[in-house]
Amino acid sequence: MSDIWIILGATSAIARAFARKCAENGAELHLLGRDLPELKRLAADCKLRGAAEATAVAFDARKPEKFEGIIDTVALASGTLNAAVFVGSMPEQAEIDADPSLIDGTIQDSFTGPARFLQLLAPELEKRGSGTIIGVGSVAGDRGRVGNYVYGAAKAGFATYLSGLRNRLTRGGAHVITVKPGFVDTSMTWGIEGMFLVASPEDVANSLMKAVEKKKNVIYTPFFWRYIMLIIRNIPEFIFKKLSI
Repeated sequence: MSDIWIILGATSAIARAFARKCAENGAELHLLGRDLPELKRLAADCKLRGAAEATAVAFDARKPEKFEGIIDTVALASGTLNAAVFVGSMPEQAEIDADPSLIDGTIQDSFTGPARFLQLLAPELEKRGSGTIIGVGSVAGDRGRVGNYVYGAAKAGFATYLSGLRNRLTRGGAHVITVKPGFVDTSMTWGIEGMFLVASPEDVANSLMKAVEKKKNVIYTPFFWRYIMLIIRNIPEFIFKKLSI
């Protein structure tokens, strides 16, 4: 049975690398995002790499009225239905401090929009009794830090949502993987000071493919971020609130 992958936020660097790997495995791809011309170029590239099919679909996490129609269309295909969520936005915290209205869009892009889409998709996976959902969060969700606590709050909420969804879907034969990347070389992190041990999108995509094969529940990528965040989570609050990390 062929794999079908719905990829949300498909033009992001990590999503592109993941889509290309799925294409090389002969999967059917539905590439969702805001930049339709770029999605079409990616779809053409994926077809050349071996995708059984690759379609470009306009998607905006802030327009939930469009979600059901997208899912109904994809559900017409036969095969193992999967989804990978790479959607998110991360304004600088200083911008949010100056304009708190930016909080709404950040939460919609990084948490509530993707969660609502997956909530609509879940019954289809339960009906088929198979499938994998990959939800890409961030290590920023492990603890609120002064530099990006709004984005971190959105990703913390998304991680909690994925945990509950995993608990639900495992009863119906499907699986949910929570992914927490550290610093990755993408447009979202371009120009941010203080980054270290930066991973390439291709390395992260490789770790996602391995997580799917091994049915992992929660992964940090690269793996050493699990230990970095273990330390950060356990710093006493009276010390942590004085740090600029």
